[in-house]
Amino acid sequence: MTKIEKYQLLTEQIRALIEGETDSIAVMANVCAAIHEAMGFWWTGFYRVLNGELVLGPFQGPVACMHIGFGKGVCGTAWKEGRTIIVPDVEQFPGHIACSSLSRSEIVVPVFSKDGAVVAVLDIDSKELSTFDETDQTYLEEICKMFSHLCTCS
Repeated sequence: MTKIEKYQLLTEQIRALIEGETDSIAVMANVCAAIHEAMGFWWTGFYRVLNGELVLGPFQGPVACMHIGFGKGVCGTAWKEGRTIIVPDVEQFPGHIACSSLSRSEIVVPVFSKDGAVVAVLDIDSKELSTFDETDQTYLEEICKMFSHLCTCS
């Protein structure tokens, strides 16, 4: 199965999985589990904007950093800039926060509230260099939009 075919199936599964759910944390938990399982990434999870920082939310994978500041690392930068960031080699990203030395590439996708504020980020890490591309960005942004209406500013 190609990457696009995997994402097409995953997107349909997530849409069905979260239909009618009203709790954003429950949705984030199942979304990251579904992505992690279907795509085989090394670490998949959410950081939520709480009290002016990113706080670890639902995730799949080894333990992770629990707090990330605004504009810090890839996650904090995606939050600050309000855009998806793809990092082919995390060692080349200025200020990268290394929760684990095994992480080699990363993609971070912001989750927006109804009013357009970033309320969370989806963070995915790979043990391989250059894992993520525009296909990942397109589908992961679509997935995050599926439940953004549940998310509110904190």
